[in-house]
Amino acid sequence: MEEPNFDLKKILVGVDNSDDAQKAFKCAIKLAQATKAQLLIVTVLEKHDMNVYEVLDDDFIHGKREDVEQHVQEYVQFAKNAGVQDVQGIISEGNPSETIVEDVIPKYHPDLLIIGSLDIKGPKKIFGSQAAAMAKHSPISVLVVR
Repeated sequence: MEEPNFDLKKILVGVDNSDDAQKAFKCAIKLAQATKAQLLIVTVLEKHDMNVYEVLDDDFIHGKREDVEQHVQEYVQFAKNAGVQDVQGIISEGNPSETIVEDVIPKYHPDLLIIGSLDIKGPKKIFGSQAAAMAKHSPISVLVVR
């Protein structure tokens, strides 16, 4: 039996404003500190949450993107203040599970993806559809935090 590779050099954590994403972020910080791994913090601007008029309005999209950029920089600064040496923020657009699995992971080559178990908009306390899709389709190991 082949031994799994647990030599973590890059940890990718997906963040939004959900409580579970905050737990995943804190877990990622602890793991990055312990392993001296680079911490990649990703958030995805979801255009499907916008109506057609908002999507077509460049000023609206620009403002939304600026909000997301500021939010990611706050996460980056928090991680640095917590003692993580190498931190990078990543902003992408699209469906979170598809974008992270198909675009972000191949581009940045992390060793581990850490995500919260619940969707931010999920009205029920169940395993989020985004988390389930990432866990199922990710080419790397996924740690789902509750």
